[in-house]
Amino acid sequence: MDHVFKKGHTLMVEIPNTWFPLYDRNPQKFVANIMRAKGKDYKAATVTVVSDAEHVSSVVLPVVE
Repeated sequence: MDHVFKKGHTLMVEIPNTWFPLYDRNPQKFVANIMRAKGKDYKAATVTVVSDAEHVSSVVLPVVE
């Protein structure tokens, strides 16, 4: 699937920790069967996105004229 972004458009990148509620919940730890996870099996997660000179990342897109 191709997408066209015209000059001046802004791109947003989302970094999800889980697919919930689209697919299933993530307890953030091992459970033998995620479909049988209990409330006590779930714990909060902390996700850190680092962006500085030491932790450089990028999205490279081709330019088609």
